[in-house]
Amino acid sequence: MNILLKTLLLSSLLFPAGAVAMSAQEQPEPPDMTELAEKEADRLQRLLDLEDWQVFYVDSTLKHDFPAMNDELMELQAAKVSNASLYISVQDKWFERIDSAYRNIFTSVQWESYLKNGAAKQQKAREKRKQKALEAEQRLREKLEKM
Repeated sequence: MNILLKTLLLSSLLFPAGAVAMSAQEQPEPPDMTELAEKEADRLQRLLDLEDWQVFYVDSTLKHDFPAMNDELMELQAAKVSNASLYISVQDKWFERIDSAYRNIFTSVQWESYLKNGAAKQQKAREKRKQKALEAEQRLREKLEKM
């Protein structure tokens, strides 16, 4: 997923407080998940020289996963969750699912190219966040056991 797409998605979903502050101003439309999925599928087709059937599967995956991720993020927002790490963990979960699907769709050469074009860095960042969360959970368990 390119960084611009993630930033756009993250900024439109993570900052409801900013939306309240801007209520007097005209607010931009939230991104259309179908359109974002199509643009990303087209980008990957150009970048990785995907076959038509691969583009179909990438497009289908994204058209399912983007709205599902958005729905989950909106549930957090509706519950007035203010912890940004919870929003990020939801995104990480869905981007891991997307990468897992890509791994089954792409050839080994395409997968390596995908990783070299930024996906490996994003996967490492997700893994790092996951490890931090596990360590924090472990410290909390140890603290609770001592009580």
